[in-house]
Amino acid sequence: MKAHDGMYIDGAWRPADGRDSIEVVNPADGQVIGRVPAGNALDVDTAVRAARAALPGWAATPPAERAARLAALRDVLVARKDEVAETVTAELGSPLKFSQAVHAAAPIAVAGSYAELAATYAFEEKVGNSVVHHEPVGVVGAITPWNYPLHQIVAKAAPALAAGCTLVLKPAEDTPLTAQLFAEAVHEAGVPAGVFNLVTGLGPVAGQALAEHPGIDLVSFTGSTAVGRRIGAAAGAAVKRVALELGGKSANVILPSADLARAVNVGVANVMSNSGQTCSAWTRMLVHRDQYDEAVELAAGAAAKYGDRIGPLVNAKQQERVRGYIEKGVAEGARLVAGGPEAPREEGYFVSPTVFAEVTDEMTVAQEEIFGPVLSILRYEDEEDALRIANGTVYGLAGAVWAGDEADAVAFARRMDTGQVDINGGRFNPLAPFGGYKQSGVGRELGAHGLTEYLQTKSLQF
Repeated sequence: MKAHDGMYIDGAWRPADGRDSIEVVNPADGQVIGRVPAGNALDVDTAVRAARAALPGWAATPPAERAARLAALRDVLVARKDEVAETVTAELGSPLKFSQAVHAAAPIAVAGSYAELAATYAFEEKVGNSVVHHEPVGVVGAITPWNYPLHQIVAKAAPALAAGCTLVLKPAEDTPLTAQLFAEAVHEAGVPAGVFNLVTGLGPVAGQALAEHPGIDLVSFTGSTAVGRRIGAAAGAAVKRVALELGGKSANVILPSADLARAVNVGVANVMSNSGQTCSAWTRMLVHRDQYDEAVELAAGAAAKYGDRIGPLVNAKQQERVRGYIEKGVAEGARLVAGGPEAPREEGYFVSPTVFAEVTDEMTVAQEEIFGPVLSILRYEDEEDALRIANGTVYGLAGAVWAGDEADAVAFARRMDTGQVDINGGRFNPLAPFGGYKQSGVGRELGAHGLTEYLQTKSLQF
């Protein structure tokens, strides 16, 4: 798609305040594929004012009509799914088949789920002698990451629109073309002017201005824990609500009774998906000591099959960051059984699918989020030891448990300090709440729980 040279504000593409721009680079070859405006605080202020002006009308719009606009948005995304996939592939580097199957398809499912929720959710309920109203929280400042560019936008915009909120979106600077395509889809779906607004720009400039703007009632952010802390501190000073989906270092616990080959193969696939750039990836594989050597051999073989199947990392900085972690893993005593820090290609920002064995839980590669195709395999003695290791990081976003008896897996999962656990390879559910414990975030996305993040409650007593 062709990049817009303006911001989508108050229902139209408008010139940015300044002349600075951001280059959009294809990470597969390093070539510039477009430029978008680098928005500043004035652009953000203009967008927030438009959202505030549109708020009373959209909040008063009957839920059935809001549902109809969301259904129309879903239909536009269906009609443009090939363009979505091609755009994500161009600016993120994701293989086209993965872009079609995940990057284009997941947002359609999420948009559709909120079209149904907006039509059926009980925005008013009788409780004793009170009537409880669930009302929109107000104007939302949405700051989204680059790793799942459209999914993360829809996971915020769809529930906000369903709730009756208006919003301003600041997408990641690496993937702004997908955000511009979404703005076109919103326009085509007939969402009223000012309800959705888009400002492209850098995080420290446009993102910070949006998070700190007094006209924003809730900041919804997905990204690193470090940035999330700063947003939370700024919001706390203004007594402003936040929804934060942050980092992860998820454990994939394989109990002795599990189908080891299946658990290892699915676990490796999970880590390599999206080139490892997934906050919920199971980057720590925990295996019983008696099965450890076999699991390492299986994982090394599985990882080798991904050498030509995964895309690049999003940019040169991310490539160097991940390679640095691999080098640190070697320096701290972990054993490479697949991949390594050397770049597998001369052009593009690629990193080899990498597997570490002999990882102990105090090593950096076992504690910090790497955000690349790097798997650490840890040995445990018994279930209590496995639980200690699984819960032994500052994160708690996702995880997995495998066992021959599903009840055993569920019992273990209930003791994990994490927001979402897949049992024996359970499938993604767009209606289930997603979010973390500890430093993985505050709040939930997706389904009815995601909708409540954008609502506030008023009770009337009679």
